[in-house]
Amino acid sequence: MEHFLDTQIQALLLALAVPQVGLVAVFLVALVSATLLPLGSEPAVYLLVKADPSMFWPAILVATMGNTLGGVISWWMGLGVEQVYEHARHKAPPHPRALRWLEQFGARACLLSWLPVVGDPLCAVAGWLRLPFWPCVAYMAVGKLLRYIMMTAALVWVFPP
Repeated sequence: MEHFLDTQIQALLLALAVPQVGLVAVFLVALVSATLLPLGSEPAVYLLVKADPSMFWPAILVATMGNTLGGVISWWMGLGVEQVYEHARHKAPPHPRALRWLEQFGARACLLSWLPVVGDPLCAVAGWLRLPFWPCVAYMAVGKLLRYIMMTAALVWVFPP
């Protein structure tokens, strides 16, 4: 049984190494990592690019799409929480200073959605504040694209294939 599992795991890893399947894996990892789950997507992008350097731009673009979609999901979750919160008639915001800062910068604050620890909750708070959806998505995408370009290029340069 153990040998069977080892064989299946090796087959799965080989399948994920194929560039087309690798892009699906990168998309899914980037999507999940942009929600409130603690998961990093950069290793998946790096491993795909390391396996096939010609996949640099496709991997960057697919990861950006997945990560942005994850940010969109967080935005909608924040909107849903805000509606439940308002329905319960609670009026005191949990962190008024942070909320005022976000309200001041508006959708542009979503450029920081790429930051570790605070970036994913930032998307949810943008939804909570009902910041304009499409500008938030655009700023999320730009921030995440720049992060993937810088991180992947730096890793490829430091650890060439």
